[in-house]
Amino acid sequence: MKKLWRYVPILIIAFLMMVGYFSGFYRALNFETLRYHHLELTEYVNNNPVMTPFMFTGAYGVATALSIPGGIFLSILGGYLFPQPWCTLYVVVGASVGATLLFLAARTAFGDLLKQKAGPHLQKMEAGFHKNAVSYLLFLRFVPLFPFWLVNLAPAFFNVRLRTYIWTTFVGILPGAFVFTQAGRGFNAVFETAEEFSLASVFNLQVKIALACLGLFALVPILIKKWREKKGD
Repeated sequence: MKKLWRYVPILIIAFLMMVGYFSGFYRALNFETLRYHHLELTEYVNNNPVMTPFMFTGAYGVATALSIPGGIFLSILGGYLFPQPWCTLYVVVGASVGATLLFLAARTAFGDLLKQKAGPHLQKMEAGFHKNAVSYLLFLRFVPLFPFWLVNLAPAFFNVRLRTYIWTTFVGILPGAFVFTQAGRGFNAVFETAEEFSLASVFNLQVKIALACLGLFALVPILIKKWREKKGD
């Protein structure tokens, strides 16, 4: 009976994941919805300053754990509703908790099923994890070469330590979280002028270059290790 209970959380996650995808409710996570309800949302946050950060962080964690699309929108929403640096912190904590739950789920009996979902992309990641798990995880977080849900799942299949996974996730998503939450800080002006919002204006060339540099910096330990191996040979 005890063995059966250990599968209950995983079954719940799998069930909610299917409900989330098939219901299609995540399609409401868009900028038109925010434009329509922004006054109600800000009023609610102002009236509930203690509860709303917990609600937002929890919702972000659930969305991440269930791999529901809309992470960028939620990050921008957090920046719109809460001041810096709190909005960045709420996003990073929520995403880290949700990613960790998915990571733990992948290590259970459902690991094989989740591995099938990840598909052939895992083979491209395997070499990087074997060389230097910390640097490669930071690189994947800094530079979004692969989908966020895939980067959440893959480390579980390559024996990455839980502690390593948690802190690299927290640190690695921090720059991107700051960029998108900071974009949300300027939404009041967008709504007042009826301006058209574009992700390209947030994730511009300068931001991409900065994140790419962070990713390359995370690869330095791997390059040093290679150089030492060649020197030893």
